[in-house]
Parts: sequence; C-alpha cells; structure tokens
Amino acid sequence: MKKSISENSVFWAVRFITYSIVAIIGYIIFDIVIKGLPTINLEFITGFPRSSGSEGGILPAIVGTVYLVFGAILVSLPLGMASAIYLSEYAKQGRFTRMIRLAIVTLAGVPSIVFGLFGLGLFVIFLGFGASIISGSFTLAFMILPTIIVSSEEALQAVPKSNREGSLALGATEWQTIYKNVLPYALPGMFTGSILGVGRAAGETAPILLTVAAFFLPRLPSSIFDQVMALPYHLYILATQHPEAEKVLPLQYGTALVLLILVLIFNLAAIFLRSYFRKKYKW
Repeated sequence: MKKSISENSVFWAVRFITYSIVAIIGYIIFDIVIKGLPTINLEFITGFPRSSGSEGGILPAIVGTVYLVFGAILVSLPLGMASAIYLSEYAKQGRFTRMIRLAIVTLAGVPSIVFGLFGLGLFVIFLGFGASIISGSFTLAFMILPTIIVSSEEALQAVPKSNREGSLALGATEWQTIYKNVLPYALPGMFTGSILGVGRAAGETAPILLTVAAFFLPRLPSSIFDQVMALPYHLYILATQHPEAEKVLPLQYGTALVLLILVLIFNLAAIFLRSYFRKKYKW
C-alpha cells in the first residue's frame, strides 16, 4: 500500500513538472507569435535595416544566419559522423577510447562563450580569417560537434551485431559492411543529433558575437570572409543595448518570431530526412 502511494506520488509529481514545462514553453511561444505577427510583412522580411536597426527590415540578418548554419552543418556533419564511425567500428575499445568519449561528453557541456573565445583565438586571430562567415561557421561547427558525435555513435551501436557478422561471414570487407549493413540503419538516429545541433547553432549568440556578427550592416555578404548580421545577435542588441528600447520592442518580437520560424524550418528538414531513411531501411 505504501509503495503504491509512493509510486503514485512520484508519477503525479513528474506529470505536474512535465505539464508545467510544456505550459511555460507554450506561453513563451504564444507571446512571441501574438506580439511578433503584426511586425511581419514583406518589407520586414526583404528589407535592409535603417537608423541603426530601429527601422527597416532584417534581410541581412536572415541571410547571415542561414549562411552560418549551413556552414556549420557542412563542417560538423561529415566530421561528426566520421568520428562516430571510427570510435564505434574501428577503434580498439580500451582506456584511451573511454578517455576520448569522456572528453567528447565534457565538450558537449562547455558554455558557448568558451567556444566563442576558442574561435576568436584560432580562426579570427591565429589563422587570420578575421570576423567572417568562415570563422563563425567553424566555431559553431566545433560547438555542435560533440552532440553529433555522441548521438551518432549511440545510433551505430544500436544496430544489431548480427548485421555486421552476417556481412563479414559472406566475405564483405569491414568498410563494405559498415557502408551497406550498418550506416543506412543508423542514419535516422544520426540525424536526430544533427537536429539538436542545428537548433543550437541557429540560436547561439556568444560564439558569433566574437567571430562574425555585426549589429548594423545593411548589405548582403559577397564572400565567406565577409562579416554578417545574424538574428540572435541582432535580437540581443535590440533587447539590451539599443538606446530606443521601447521604440524597437515590436522589432524585437518580430525578429524573435522569424528566428523561431527559421529554426523550425531547419529542424523540419532534418526530421524529413530522418523519416525518409527510417522508412527506407527498416529493421
């Protein structure tokens, strides 16, 4: 009887916490949508900023955010998946491999400002890229790399060993086994990690603050070595540093709503790819 009461208490406590979190997040999204929708129009989406960002549109910030996220994905996905394949399929399991895994998990929890300082020191100063798209993209890529590696390795390890053993028994090489019998079934789980990484990369402010972002830059980039505006940094300045904070309040909500929509689009694309591979390769 006491055990039943205890179990019910824990169940209702967890249920209450879960519903509370969902309700809070729902309220935040509802508030952004209601206050941001009146600001959204064609001029706001396709126009260039004026008067230090207090008027005009946010097209350069949208384009800059898209460039940075795509650049981060192009760098982090191949590196992350390749690292996971090596750790799961090729590396000799032992103390050294466990240390590498511990380091990766630790890096996943490092604050984003630390990655920003790393990008500033390595890409901006040491390699001489300056404040540019390539510096920001590489910094974001290294920031989301641990998440992709961990989730990709877990997806690979979830594939039954019989897939590998059967392929090797029929004379396939180790790479052929991985490529044909392991990787296709692990891809849905790997894309789950990429979804988490994309969401984090699109919404981060600290790394791009030190490596690429400019608040007022009313032009589109023409090179990967150009500095760009970005939605998270633009929103941060409007909300905390702009001298006319009350005047630009509608722009704050409009920018936040556009950023939410952009993150949603990236996530939906990744979810679509995950669903495609999950339906194509069933096991």
